This record gives sequence, C-alpha cells and structure tokens, in this order.
Amino acid sequence: MATATPAETELPRIISVDDHILEPRDLWQRELPPSLRERGPRVVRERARLDFRGGRMLLERDVPDGQWCDMWCFDDLVMPTGLLHAPVGRPPEEQANLPAVYEDFRLGAYDQVARLADMDANHVEASLNYPNTFPRFAGQGFAERADHDLGLAALQVYNDWMIDEWCGGAGRGRLIPLTLVPLWDATLAAAEVHRCAAKGSFAIAFTENPAKLGFPSLHSGHWDPLWRACSETDTVVTMHIGSSSSMPTTSDDAPLAVSMSLNAQNAEGSLCDWVFSRTLERFPKIRLAYAESQAGWMPFLLERMDGVWKENVGGVELADPPSSYVRGRVYGCIFDDVHALRSRGEIGMEHLLFESDYPHANGTWPHTRATAHRLCSEAGMDATECAMLLRRNAIDCYGLERFGIAA
Repeated sequence: MATATPAETELPRIISVDDHILEPRDLWQRELPPSLRERGPRVVRERARLDFRGGRMLLERDVPDGQWCDMWCFDDLVMPTGLLHAPVGRPPEEQANLPAVYEDFRLGAYDQVARLADMDANHVEASLNYPNTFPRFAGQGFAERADHDLGLAALQVYNDWMIDEWCGGAGRGRLIPLTLVPLWDATLAAAEVHRCAAKGSFAIAFTENPAKLGFPSLHSGHWDPLWRACSETDTVVTMHIGSSSSMPTTSDDAPLAVSMSLNAQNAEGSLCDWVFSRTLERFPKIRLAYAESQAGWMPFLLERMDGVWKENVGGVELADPPSSYVRGRVYGCIFDDVHALRSRGEIGMEHLLFESDYPHANGTWPHTRATAHRLCSEAGMDATECAMLLRRNAIDCYGLERFGIAA
C-alpha cells in the first residue's frame, strides 16, 4: 500500500535553488577604483517607455510622458529596469512590461533583512540567487564589454558583494553564494573559481551554451581549465534557462508562447554537449544543475543518448553509456513539473531539486510550501521523497553542509 504524502504543515523547510537578487544601485560606484567608475555600472533615473516586439525589448529614453525608470549604464550598455524584473507580491493584472524604479519593488527583491523575512514567511530555509539585471544569468553583461579589464574588475566587485555582503552576516547559511566567471578567458575563469572558493563560494553560474554567446563550445576543450578548477574546489556548475541569451523558437513570427512551451530544449542541448564532448567523462567530479528548466524531459533524452551510443552512429567514443555519466551528477530544478515527479523512478529521485523563483512572475511566494505539497500529492510522493526534493538533494548537490545546513 502506498504511503500517503505528508500534510502541508509537515513538509520540511525548503531549500530553493533558483531565486534572484536585484543588484545594489550604488555597488560599483562605491567599490570600483575611481578611474573606472565613469564607465562602470551605475544607475541613471529617466522617464522611459518599453515595448517587446519581434523577440526584442525596445527602449525609448527621455520620453516626457514616460514612466520613471532606473536605467543601468555600463560602458556602452544601457539596460532599463522593468517591472517584470521583480513583480513578486503584485496581482497578475499589475505584472506588465513597464519601466520601474527600485522603490516599485517589494523590499525583499534587493534588501537582505527583508529577503530573510520573506523566506521565513514562505517556509524557505536557504536560497541560491542568480543576477537579475544587467549581469544576466551567466555574467554575459560583463563578458560583452570590449574592455575586459573593466569587465573583470566589475565582475569581481559583484562576486565579493555576493559572498561577503548578500550571503554574509545574518545571511550566512541561508543565502548561498553563487558567483560569476569571466566567460571571455577560461584561465581567468579558473582563477576566479579558486579565488571565490577560498572566500566560501562553491557554485558558479555558467551558460547553457557558450557557442551561442560567441565563445568556444564544450566540444573544443577550451573550458578544461575551468572544469579542472571546479573539480579541485568541489564547485557546482549551474546553468539557468536563458543563460545562452537565446530561447528556442520556430520562426521569427512565432509568439512568445512557443518559446515558453519549448524552454527545456536549451537544457536538453546543453546536456548533450556535456556528455558527447566527453566533459563529464573526463571530469568525473563535476556536478551540474539546470535551473528553471524543469526535468520531465530527462528520461527520454537519456534513453535517446544511450540508443545513439549503443548504435555507434554518433561519432563519439564514450567508454560507457551516456546515462552513466549523468547518474548522481546532473540535477533538474523544478517548480511546476508533475510529470517529472511522476517519472522520478526513471529520472532518479536524487536528481530532482526544488525552486521558488522569487521574485519573478513564475515565482510561488508566499505559497511555495502549498505549491510543493500540491505537486508532491499529485505525484503520490511519500515523506522521504518529499524531503529529498525539498532539501536533501540540494544539500547533496551543493555541499550545503559547508554552510551548516543539515538534512
């Protein structure tokens, strides 16, 4: 007889492996050397208008009848802050693509004390936070600047803030550091992994497809110094949906709904690259996590990769089946994927992580525990499986015992 799913009130405190933080508006102006501040990241407040057409965000600046907007300026980059950066707490009818200033957002979107309070209200013990404005999900905002010395200085300011300020003090053991690497130089990226690990950060945000950003692919061997550094420091490689600065689509005139429905395709392609580039084979200590990509796609992809390997038609000589390199090392992160939970026997229950996606529109605050209970109940999960999904797997994946977090 199947064991019943625990009551909602009996679920353990949640570890969310995908949330976001609005970067401090004054961070780089107070931390960069004076000689770099004029071109470094800074906020300019203007009236503006936003629109989304043809798959692109369009910005009109200095619009007399526009709305006030906190505009991020970084060398040649101008990026508006939009209401959709952090609509948490707003009713759905108010979640629109409109210019915004930080004061328009819930305080927990950028203030540590308020964030910890929001986590308490949401039954969340610990949280991993990705960038939310101009750095983008894998630090592309730093990599795209022509002046790489400026880019590295600004990136290191971000990492030091993430480790020492956002995840320090009262945040220690609750806000888990996630740092960025200079994508334009694999050797520099390896050095940054070592530097940040020495400061207490053991996870990096990488891109799901470096080739889409104009960098060498995983098949090139270019990134080996970075993977060696991650192996040496027990650092997890995380890849957020959209971290290749692209989303899957079918045509130039396809609506956003097509991309949203196909969003797992980037993760599928990424995992194929990791396996068939032999990177997982050559670096057996590397662990991967795919944020916001759900996980229901994993069983078929593993079956298909194993079939290609068995038929020996793919031009890659792996010593063992592709699925053997994924087992115990690659994690799917879900917030709305009953299919994955029902397929946990094929995926492996130990491969599934949970996220709240605070403060985004997809986020489940302040009802994350209720959402988790609904998903677990619909999938018929018992208490042990619920605990694995909501916290134990995250502890194992990210080595969170290093932050005093116990199962």
